[in-house]
Amino acid sequence: MSLMVAQPFAREPRLYSATRLDFRYLAIEGPPGLEKSKLAERLGARLDASVVLESRDNPFLADFQAERPGAAFQAQLFFTLARHRQLLALRQADLFSQATVCDYLFERDQIYAFITLDDNELFIHQRLFDLVVRDLAPPDLVIYLQTPTDVLVRRWKQRADRQAEDGPVDVLDAEYLAELNEGYNHFFFHYTATPLLVVETSQMDLSWDEAAIDELLKQIRGMGRGTQYYVPRA
Repeated sequence: MSLMVAQPFAREPRLYSATRLDFRYLAIEGPPGLEKSKLAERLGARLDASVVLESRDNPFLADFQAERPGAAFQAQLFFTLARHRQLLALRQADLFSQATVCDYLFERDQIYAFITLDDNELFIHQRLFDLVVRDLAPPDLVIYLQTPTDVLVRRWKQRADRQAEDGPVDVLDAEYLAELNEGYNHFFFHYTATPLLVVETSQMDLSWDEAAIDELLKQIRGMGRGTQYYVPRA
């Protein structure tokens, strides 16, 4: 069984000049632990853009983490519908009146569904996904934060240790993170729906300071059609 990349819109992707950003809607993706939300907030501040952050509130998440039967399907459906509702509300409020930076791509739900659901659940989820994705505008550009699995596991553990000082944290074991990272790599290897900037983050300080944002914006300004790879200096 292979991951499928939904392409519900045939809209021509935008081109980006070397002197200015010519997108209105940018999505950031990657597995957990790579500070996507922080990057979205820093880019939003620099570009005077509205920032859309994914909500982690899900009444079925605790049951899923406890591996209760059926909870994975319930949690996945809830996340899919909640993200759809959030992005649909933005579109109805004139998404493109201001540049927008979102810390997730709606289509990535397929990655999590493929990993956590059985075949019957996956079939139902895919049918629902195919219906609701038609309501949403695709981003003009996607930034995919990529990293080797061993680095991802180490970063997740470091972040979990920091967050544990303030309260409960999401529990993700190394095996699940490895499978998730493989799913992300497979998904974006085949992704062609929009221009895609792949950023290799293994040598980066993910504080996303001003210098890192400057370099990232240079890459974005040089984007055209298709996929571009960026390996920042250590």
